[in-house]
Amino acid sequence: MAKKEGYRSRASYKLKQINTRFHIIRRGDAVVDLGAAPGGWTQVAAELAGNHGRVVGVDLQSISSIDGATTIVGDIRSEATLDAIRQVARSADVVLSDAAPNLAGDWSYDHARSVDLAEHALGCAQKILRPGGNFVVKVFQGDLFPGYLQNVRVLFRNAYSHSPMASRKASAEMYIVAKMFRGDKGATSTRDPTNVRNASNVPGVPRSLKSTRGDRGGRGRGRGGGDRKDPGDSI
Repeated sequence: MAKKEGYRSRASYKLKQINTRFHIIRRGDAVVDLGAAPGGWTQVAAELAGNHGRVVGVDLQSISSIDGATTIVGDIRSEATLDAIRQVARSADVVLSDAAPNLAGDWSYDHARSVDLAEHALGCAQKILRPGGNFVVKVFQGDLFPGYLQNVRVLFRNAYSHSPMASRKASAEMYIVAKMFRGDKGATSTRDPTNVRNASNVPGVPRSLKSTRGDRGGRGRGRGGGDRKDPGDSI
């Protein structure tokens, strides 16, 4: 259905449903989509922002050109990539991330890497988002999810966890929708070490992000419609 309607992935419908409910993107907005390949969310963002908007899709992979959007190949942990984003979007109204890690099959490990990606997205949002701006990020459910959600709530006036209808029922993915970025009034550090004091020893994941159990709140383990992978677990 997605390809018949001209979208690059079925994930496009998730952003459309999120925006219908929460009004994240408006006409004329500057929108930055992190971990954007293959470009489904970038397409929808360009539609919603309209001709007067500025939309940037960023990924480690090259993204085929999208009408109404600029694409950048880069790592958002790099200042050079952030400078390239600012040149196009200047101060962003909205930052999006539907990125997901390549699954290893170990839920504690995969969940921790999902939170790690979300932390990088949140860190990028703090650097490029204007005060009053909005943020949407995908995170796999698990024991680190509540702590990450609380971190987002420190930085935004309103933050919600949401599962759009387009997500598969067995999916472990959840979206955090945050509105009204506090800017300089928010905390400069979003990590709370008390959330991970009993972290297990999962190799390759920073200790502050390790999961102690595969608690998924009764939801399935698969990516469940997360149409984008992030090579190298970095966006």
